[in-house]
Amino acid sequence: MSSDDIYYSELQARHLYDGMEEDLCIGEELLIPGPAGELEVLTSCPDCYAESNPIAVICHPHPLYGGSMRNKVVHILAEAFNSMGLRTVTFNFRGVEKSSGRYDRGVGETEDLAAVVDYFRRRYPEAPLWLAGFSFGAYVALRGHQRVAAERLLLVAPPVTLFDFSALPEVTIPWMVIQGGQDEVIAPAAVSHWLQGREHRPLLRWMADADHFFHGRLNRIREAVTTLWADAAPDRSTA
Repeated sequence: MSSDDIYYSELQARHLYDGMEEDLCIGEELLIPGPAGELEVLTSCPDCYAESNPIAVICHPHPLYGGSMRNKVVHILAEAFNSMGLRTVTFNFRGVEKSSGRYDRGVGETEDLAAVVDYFRRRYPEAPLWLAGFSFGAYVALRGHQRVAAERLLLVAPPVTLFDFSALPEVTIPWMVIQGGQDEVIAPAAVSHWLQGREHRPLLRWMADADHFFHGRLNRIREAVTTLWADAAPDRSTA
């Protein structure tokens, strides 16, 4: 059985990526041009957002197994970034909900990411870009982070056993990895081994008792982001 087969059977046997538990404070609901047709986008922002503050773009998990921008890990990341004074952008990859096109194993999805970043960069040219992704979305974020000139990168449960990470660019910007020690989809030991081989090590939040879906651990994801990157948050007193 291939690694892909094991991955998909785990998702089917246990649970699909589920939706978020509550709505974010939505700024805009958009359909923007993408390389395979329209892309569905949601933004959210804090009350004191300034246009020069960073924008965080967040990539969702596997499109074929329930992954969408409504995923609860995506939601908690957006909430964490909002609490730090950032505008957040979540979007559906091609073929998900209102987004046009078909699943493309991360290649076309990287093009989708680039299109979303380009759209918001034209609107907010002074805003630095922070990039994040969960599971499949972490692969896409890592794959595309140099292309879109991200200034920070956050990977949650990077699927190192399911895609060829050896072909991806090294990370030279500030970055963080959040990984569950009880991950039943991505072997935690494989993630640890991959991180040890990186020339520039990330900040690492290892949640020893968390599974792949971070059930019951979402608040700890938010705490990790807001604590470990507190020094990079905008000064909200001047926003």
